[in-house]
Amino acid sequence: MRTTRGVAVQDAPADGPGRELDGTLPQRGLVLARGRCSAIKSHKSTREATNNLTRTVSLDEWLAQQFEPGSFQYSPASEDASFRRYFRVATRDGRSLIVMDAPPEHEDCRPFVHVARLFAQAGVQVPAVLAEDLDNGFLLLSDLGSTTYLQALDEANADALYDAATTALVRIQSISRPGVLPEYDRALLLRELRLFPEWYVGRHLGCTLNERQQQSLDEVFEAVLANNLDQPRVFVHRDYHSRNLMLTPTGPGILDFQDAVHGPITYDLVSLLKDAYVGWEEQRLLDWSIRYWEKARAAALPVRPDFADFYRDFEWMGVQRHVKVLGIFARLFHRDGKSGYLQDMPLVMRYLRAACERYAALQPLLRLLDELESRPAQAGYTF
Repeated sequence: MRTTRGVAVQDAPADGPGRELDGTLPQRGLVLARGRCSAIKSHKSTREATNNLTRTVSLDEWLAQQFEPGSFQYSPASEDASFRRYFRVATRDGRSLIVMDAPPEHEDCRPFVHVARLFAQAGVQVPAVLAEDLDNGFLLLSDLGSTTYLQALDEANADALYDAATTALVRIQSISRPGVLPEYDRALLLRELRLFPEWYVGRHLGCTLNERQQQSLDEVFEAVLANNLDQPRVFVHRDYHSRNLMLTPTGPGILDFQDAVHGPITYDLVSLLKDAYVGWEEQRLLDWSIRYWEKARAAALPVRPDFADFYRDFEWMGVQRHVKVLGIFARLFHRDGKSGYLQDMPLVMRYLRAACERYAALQPLLRLLDELESRPAQAGYTF
């Protein structure tokens, strides 16, 4: 059974008005399918609105250099958890393209361009970079469509879609080599873990850990890091999940890879199968994990030779990711005013609790979660 805790940002209607070169503003804002308002959020500050308008004027001017006058229009396509905005360009000759607007004071387009060319070498579908203005943060990209895996997944097609996604993942991992992408090292992994006590515990729950609780959390973090850093290393997309995979006739279109690193081999599989936005029964996750592991072995990737060891790595990597994601979702709400991610927290917490219940070394984290949520301690099987 499939459970969905979040919904992808939808496109504005294809036949809706776009922004044309006569300077008229789009008549329709982003359609946000999370039960939020359907236009620009009212709590945005005047400064943010002014910055967006300034960026839009600059984008008009840049696009006017890429196309003949009057030969195109564009409309909002989607937004994500960063400062980036995306627009869909419809040209007079029937082409559909995507424009990325990444304010350079907040985002750097260079990693996106670098990773797009790198992953393309693996034979997977990523947006082609057709034009770029890296200093001003504008990219013109090929369009991989408007249907995400999250929107398309159902009971009937899940096996086929996850099979295609793991095949693409193995292709990316097969071209891995050190020195090409930043290392997913101890410092970065730990910095991500620390988002949990700062943003989830401190800001979201309003709790302060006592000395005993902090020591217990630190000890679990050290155990998790030891496992993560001991895993074989490959290219890591870092957000390989249903909102960043597009449904296309020839396999998944892969997006949002600009933060790719060289790190633990199970990380992207965790992102895909223990997805914060859609959940499946554990038996199905186990089956998909085995199928990935078999593909990886056939491709001579450095997975553990014993599946039980591989799956333990997978679950411990999941603890790192889910602790981080809870911190990120809390930060998105409390710092950035993005409340939609709150509804995704329960699924992430279920993943985290399930792993902590299974392994004795993670039980202190489970007890801490119980204390923070004022739950009675639960007994269960451990390994």
